[in-house]
Amino acid sequence: MQTDLTFLAPFLLTLAGMTLFAIRKGAAQSASDFAVAGRTAGKWSVAGAIMGTLVGGASTIGTAQLAFLFGLSAWWFTLGAGLACLLLGLFLASPLQKGAVETIPQFIARYHGEKARAWASVFSSLGMFIHIVAQLLACCALLSSLFALSMFNAALIAALLVALVTLRGGMRSAGPVGLIKLLLLYCTMIAAGSLALAKSGGLPGLSAHFPAFPWFSLFGYGVQEGLSDLLSMLVGVVSTQIYLQAIFSARTPQVARQGALLSALLIPPMGLFGIAVGLYMRQTQPQLDSVLALPTFLLQNLPPLLAGPAFAVLLFAAVGTASGLTLGVGTTLQVDLFTRFTQTTDNRLRHLRLATFAVLAIAVLLVLANLGSAIMQWSFLSMGLRGATLALPLLAAIFLGERTSRQGGALAILLGPSAAILTGLSGWPTWPPLYVGLTVALSCLLLGKFTSKS
Repeated sequence: MQTDLTFLAPFLLTLAGMTLFAIRKGAAQSASDFAVAGRTAGKWSVAGAIMGTLVGGASTIGTAQLAFLFGLSAWWFTLGAGLACLLLGLFLASPLQKGAVETIPQFIARYHGEKARAWASVFSSLGMFIHIVAQLLACCALLSSLFALSMFNAALIAALLVALVTLRGGMRSAGPVGLIKLLLLYCTMIAAGSLALAKSGGLPGLSAHFPAFPWFSLFGYGVQEGLSDLLSMLVGVVSTQIYLQAIFSARTPQVARQGALLSALLIPPMGLFGIAVGLYMRQTQPQLDSVLALPTFLLQNLPPLLAGPAFAVLLFAAVGTASGLTLGVGTTLQVDLFTRFTQTTDNRLRHLRLATFAVLAIAVLLVLANLGSAIMQWSFLSMGLRGATLALPLLAAIFLGERTSRQGGALAILLGPSAAILTGLSGWPTWPPLYVGLTVALSCLLLGKFTSKS
């Protein structure tokens, strides 16, 4: 338990400063402000909103953990995220921004119908929801390990932080908060990675200790596994509401494109610093629990005055990711489902906030009900749900427009994620759930296109 004031005071001050920045960044004055920042976001706000959610625990603690186990293969997450943002910027950002919508299901409904919109909302929200719970668990683990808090107290603190970051400004504050989070996270990871590289003897020292394969190969844990991770990132980014919500918030198509390209440039280097830490800890403490690679390195090698802020930044990274996902789920459910049951557009802002708060509350209840292990076992379904639900129907809507099949798209959105769920529950080891879901979705789209011509 960290009770040293030289650690605790900088930790609390840094965490409080970031939280106050998020709160004071401006309250949303309308539903449009909350959902899409009034469609006035600049390129840096678009990039901040994307990276504020995409760059979190997996890019830092998770990358260091995977590097401890496999080496350079750990780069697939941040490298894949960068490539996905590159594709988003080059091909998708402009037509999506021109669609003038608030959610992905809204965009899809124009080409695949209202039934497709409802199913897309349900399955994509479920996929994101699983990751909200995972991020809250990460926050709880960090708080518990540092301060010996109970799961109940840690979950309440994590939920309070997420609520403070999310509910006041929504998308209007997501961009600026994401940028300050990224700046501090970069400072932390550059310092940690550079120190680890120096202490390990640099690249010559690491090369002398580790064989070239598997430690310095992107396919160190398998070619199929590496390509599968890359595909998961590519379809995951274009299938997740909060990333495209950032695109929808841009003031022009060009700004949306620039924001996505900035994300593509800035995300991949983050993983390399985490890899340096993971390899150093494997070199010096091979018996360490891999998940503790980065936290242990920070505690052992940084003075308390620096370690405190570093841990605050890591905690806020997980909070920021949970916040973005919560905002994405709340917006999707309110815009695409709950509005079906009301005939008035009054109080849309209040309804958006209530939906977002409800999503967070349910996630906290699952954490407190000790369902963490079950949720983590099901986390592999999350990417399959989002990717199988939205990726191919969305691409068909963008590139084929009215030439796509409404019936085929609706079937793809219903049967694709259903197939992914059944595959995951059956434990069928040959095909990952994402592959099965995408194959079924593609078959439905082709069948619909073929029958519409007959």
